[in-house]
Amino acid sequence: MNVQEMEARIVRYGDLKPCKTAFIDAHTPGSDQKENFTIIGAGVSESPDQHIHIRETPGFNIGAAGQPPKCRNSLHSHRTAEVFFVLKGRWRFFWGRWGKAGEVVLEEGDIINIPTGIFRGFENIGTDYGMIMAILGGDDAGGGVIWAPQVIEDAKDHGLVLGRNGKLYDTKKGQHLPTDVPPMPLLTDDELKAYPEPTTADVVPGHVARYWDLMALSDYQPAKVIGADGKLRDRPGFEVEFLSRNSISADEYSTPRHEILMPMRGHWRLSWAGGSTVLNPGDTAAIPPGLPHSLAPSMTGDASLYRVRNTDDPAGATGRLL
Repeated sequence: MNVQEMEARIVRYGDLKPCKTAFIDAHTPGSDQKENFTIIGAGVSESPDQHIHIRETPGFNIGAAGQPPKCRNSLHSHRTAEVFFVLKGRWRFFWGRWGKAGEVVLEEGDIINIPTGIFRGFENIGTDYGMIMAILGGDDAGGGVIWAPQVIEDAKDHGLVLGRNGKLYDTKKGQHLPTDVPPMPLLTDDELKAYPEPTTADVVPGHVARYWDLMALSDYQPAKVIGADGKLRDRPGFEVEFLSRNSISADEYSTPRHEILMPMRGHWRLSWAGGSTVLNPGDTAAIPPGLPHSLAPSMTGDASLYRVRNTDDPAGATGRLL
């Protein structure tokens, strides 16, 4: 694999293409400034305007959300894992039918594996534009988003209608539901009873890992973050590791798995038989199975990186080991 071929498998932070109309709350005040990025796989965007950087999926999807201060993502749920780590800024994650069951604040480098089957949202509570990177379980990312009923109702007041086909229609642009497409039905009261209301104490211990704890755990070897024997024990169809300067060997290695490299801090030298390149914070590199390669921090100072690999476990509900 030459350098050009490898670069086609790397999505640089500076080349990310946002979509500002990805979801049904795109016109709702308080949520209308967010940007959605689909990096690997089609993700869960409801808009045909969403740019997809790499379509090939490794058993999961990689995406990102960028938001200015005080901008929030509305309450929704997923059928498969939704994992976030904070690349930039300070973020509040909240959950429950009305977003009041529990919450946690994450700083840069922190990671959360949000339980499936609960409504969740998040907002940038920092002072600058923030970015969170996302891992979504399954090649089809669980088949889409399940919105809390009030989100769909609020969106209609601002011109956006979601069809049963999972596509958005903007009435402000003269778009209307096709005659053969009914609107997305609201969850009934009986259906809503299936969505639990876990407290902060229920969620945080088994679903949140702090950056500096992972730095300590990765002092001599990669820290297992999400996996059967990870700090956050789960089997969502992928494993997540955390690497720091002291935990990575410069020796060449290969794996039969798909491997996604997502630098958090510092600059990382990726080398293989056909060349080498530097990965920077916010970049996403998709290493194909079986390719011998090496990875090492290229400069002094703080260096950290999340590494994601697919597993043989089917994508599904989180918490199967909790």
